[in-house]
Amino acid sequence: MVTTEPSTPLPPTSDQLGLAAPDLKVGSHILHGPEGTPIEAKVESAGTGRRVVFLHGLVGLNDHWEDVVRNIRHRAACELLEIPLLGLRGDDCTINAVTDMTARYLESRAEPAILVGNSFGGHVALRVALERPDLVSGLVLAGASGLLERTMVREIQIRPSRDWLAEKIGELFHDRSKMREADLDRAHQELSVRGGARAMVRLSRTARRNHLGLKISQISCPTLLIWGKQDVVTPPEAAEQFHAKIPDTRLIWLEQCGHAPMIECPAEFAAAMNAFLDELDRRDSRS
Repeated sequence: MVTTEPSTPLPPTSDQLGLAAPDLKVGSHILHGPEGTPIEAKVESAGTGRRVVFLHGLVGLNDHWEDVVRNIRHRAACELLEIPLLGLRGDDCTINAVTDMTARYLESRAEPAILVGNSFGGHVALRVALERPDLVSGLVLAGASGLLERTMVREIQIRPSRDWLAEKIGELFHDRSKMREADLDRAHQELSVRGGARAMVRLSRTARRNHLGLKISQISCPTLLIWGKQDVVTPPEAAEQFHAKIPDTRLIWLEQCGHAPMIECPAEFAAAMNAFLDELDRRDSRS
């Protein structure tokens, strides 16, 4: 079933706004990829209810989801999984390896999860849903790659200057004032380390080669697409393709928003997620 596509995002309700800091519990989880080297992933958690696992993009962080978590933690057990993508090397540095590591993390608890993924993280979420549907109860995708992506990674410098990086990261936002200086400093530091930029290029290339094509129609779980109308990396036609190909989807457009809607429009993002969770609750009550 394909649900009707809303023309505007659902407005946040009063009880979804103005909550205190997420008060995240911080921990870690050791993952192993093909290289066999232990990889320490940062895991933060908050809230109770349905299990919801957040997956970031290539230069993303758990921090980028905090404003969304703040507004859904009253009804969801949120887990923020931060894999050090730019620190991966060798055979660990592919979308296949990151997908396998994510699936292994999800196996650490018996309960399947709603996966929330942005950009590369959305691509990983889609792959897990296709390869291990037993681990996934729903998908929330924002600017996900996998079908159509206009990448800016191919032109990345081996040791990019901060100004160059500011320009490129700025292109991810409709409103560049939402770009955080701390994120820029951190990305510049990680990409200046030997191998950091190469890791980004390799992960991006393996993702581009992993076009999901006709496989997308095999996604069986309920799926919510939250898309910035001004996204220049995975443009609106990417969302429309996902919406047309995934059988059980609904699509929320966010106006004046780019590739990172959880940063630019967190209240609207959370409101859309709360409506999605309401829908899943209604389904469960009928079953």
